[in-house]
Amino acid sequence: RLCELLDNAGRGWRKLAELAGAEKRFKCSVEELEMCSLKVLEPRGSPTQCLLQLLAKRDCTLRYLLGCLERMGHEQACRVLSSAVQDVIRITVQPQSQVVVEGTQVSLTCCATGPPGLAYQWFCGRQEVPGATSPELVINTATPAGQPEWYICRVNCGATFTFSRWAHVQVEKSNSPSAASGYCPTMAGLQILRQPRPCRLAEGDTLALECRAIGNPPPQYQWFRNQRPVEGAQAPQFQVKLVTTAERGSYSCRVFNLFHEVWSQEVDVEIGEGPRQTSVTPHLLCSQAGVSHSVTKPPSLVLAATDKVALLIGNMHYLHHKQLQAPIVDVHALGALLRQLDFKVVSLLDLRKAEMQMAVDEFLLLLDKGVYAGLLYYAGHGYENFGNSFMVPIDAPSAYTSEHCLCVQRVLREMQQRRTGLNIFLLDMCRKRNLNDDVIPQVGVLEVTANIVFGYATCADAEAYELSQGELSNGIFVTFLKRWLLEDEKITVLLDKVAEDMGTLEITRGRQALELRSNLSERRALTDPIRPPGQDESSARNLQWAKAHVLPESRHLHFDCGVTVQLGFAAEFSNIMIIYTRVVAAPKDITKCEARLTDIPEELDVDLKCTNKESPEELGSPLAPVWSLGCPSCCLYSRICGLQKLRQELAFTVCLQYRYQGMDDFVEERQQVNVGRPLIAKLNLQ
Repeated sequence: RLCELLDNAGRGWRKLAELAGAEKRFKCSVEELEMCSLKVLEPRGSPTQCLLQLLAKRDCTLRYLLGCLERMGHEQACRVLSSAVQDVIRITVQPQSQVVVEGTQVSLTCCATGPPGLAYQWFCGRQEVPGATSPELVINTATPAGQPEWYICRVNCGATFTFSRWAHVQVEKSNSPSAASGYCPTMAGLQILRQPRPCRLAEGDTLALECRAIGNPPPQYQWFRNQRPVEGAQAPQFQVKLVTTAERGSYSCRVFNLFHEVWSQEVDVEIGEGPRQTSVTPHLLCSQAGVSHSVTKPPSLVLAATDKVALLIGNMHYLHHKQLQAPIVDVHALGALLRQLDFKVVSLLDLRKAEMQMAVDEFLLLLDKGVYAGLLYYAGHGYENFGNSFMVPIDAPSAYTSEHCLCVQRVLREMQQRRTGLNIFLLDMCRKRNLNDDVIPQVGVLEVTANIVFGYATCADAEAYELSQGELSNGIFVTFLKRWLLEDEKITVLLDKVAEDMGTLEITRGRQALELRSNLSERRALTDPIRPPGQDESSARNLQWAKAHVLPESRHLHFDCGVTVQLGFAAEFSNIMIIYTRVVAAPKDITKCEARLTDIPEELDVDLKCTNKESPEELGSPLAPVWSLGCPSCCLYSRICGLQKLRQELAFTVCLQYRYQGMDDFVEERQQVNVGRPLIAKLNLQ
């Protein structure tokens, strides 16, 4: 119907394209407009339909489209579009139940799509919450802890309405039991408030264990029995009805989110009068690497890891060499997959030599004889001389030598000294000879440990290539590696499969082929499970890792004019942070206002063209569609890079500009904000 109205009218599809193009991501090129106009030559072709398809591919919303039609003054088209969606109100973001510490603020969010003019109203139980008419509800939990309060949001447009799911907010006293991990929970961003308790039951009773935590992002749960995951047990409460002696054992709960992980205390559950079933001891699980080759491992015993740690470095923006495109995509893709395998991941982009060395030093602090696997991935420029591989930092001079780079074999020697169970190097770089460097570095004698795996993206004296796919580029190596990384295979078998796949790519055949070097003598895999670590052996390691993953907490800034601004944060990498500002409340006499970031420290890599943008895509990061999923709409976004360069706490200014009804001039208010040392800045790599 819209096509009939807009194809042949004076105020038709060309005017719609012009108005829609006011927002940069919806602007059509001359070629695209010509493509639309040529549709009239097809039997059933429609320029309007072609234009709408282009807008749809760019995630244009019905509300934005309707606004364009209103500005055109096309009342008939507005009625057609409004009537088509009038009865469709869909809740897209449901409020989530939360457990919070007494005295803190908690935010519930409900977002919906539907016809223009959606109205929100929050309820606590059956009572309306006064003034709570926005998608976000901020609750002050200064009231005494007690029974959970239930909240629900109604979304309506005229007489059409729908309700969100119920969400309950449980307020715990601040002296509730904290995490058993032994380190500061506020540093980790994840805190256990309620620990499971040991119990003794008779057969036929109901087993009920509970573990409650708070965190941002919200925590997820996985229950373990005798250090094995319990299938389907992924809620705070674990319940088994009509228990038998088969349920005896030691239970614990792994609590985790995107960046953090803690373990509950391990508790014994005894059923009946028989002896309690004991699990395979951690000592036995960890001792397999030391067993003589003449001893046959029992088939029921699975190698288990006390910890798995990965450092991922991608260098792209070189000062004196060719710029690369793939590392940002490769490091992100590899980091996401390794987190699924329970690796502790630190991912960094664009490091100078001193920063690379400090990052490696911090990585080594995470490794000790209790760590099962240490994985180092590097994507960037590199070379190989006399059997030694070198990673090139972004500040390397045009005629660099080993003095300006990091030697991989030196890193390996230091990893061996940490007694890590499995050392993996994945080097996504060229291995051509460096004619400027004729020095043979003395790295020392490597130990015979039978636990080393090298996966080179290419052979000796060959180059590694990037594969362009539209705006995204992947390295050839990671393009095939990510297909196999989650497979439960010995790491050398997995890399063999990657090599076979790479050999099928015509464009690099004879130019790039994966090379595998290994002296691994046991079946060790990236998928080997992590057993619950003891408090003493893991607390220092967890704290060191957690430091690099602490985002500032979202906060609300209150200005004198009555405007409230939400300041939120998202992590793209361990050294790249997104800051967004959003006006969440404003007096009725203020018609327009926005909050912008200014006075960002000069030492950081901040492109002013990539600050205070209305859409994530305008920041210029190919990963915007990933991290923006967790951000609210109607924000201004800024991308802060190079956090490892911070010499002091990150401080900046939020500048609020607003205009009162009936006035032309804007008024300005400013607030200074200090968010401490976010993410990798806490490790003081300077």
